[in-house]
Amino acid sequence: MDETNRLETEKGQIRANLENVIEKAKDACERLQNQTAAAAKATDKTIRDHPYEALGVAFGLGVLIGVLVSRRRGD
Repeated sequence: MDETNRLETEKGQIRANLENVIEKAKDACERLQNQTAAAAKATDKTIRDHPYEALGVAFGLGVLIGVLVSRRRGD
């Protein structure tokens, strides 16, 4: 009987620890979602405020990626 009680106590502790970890993970996930939404809003505002600069940066990155990919395929 003592062994059964000890195992039940350990089981309860493990379950409590697991619930605590799950709650922390949910909080971290919610925090990351909020940060991502804030970053997306800031990016949208910046692009709307400076559309031509954003196009230039996107074009430049596209050219750079294209050059790097074509070099790698040529090897």
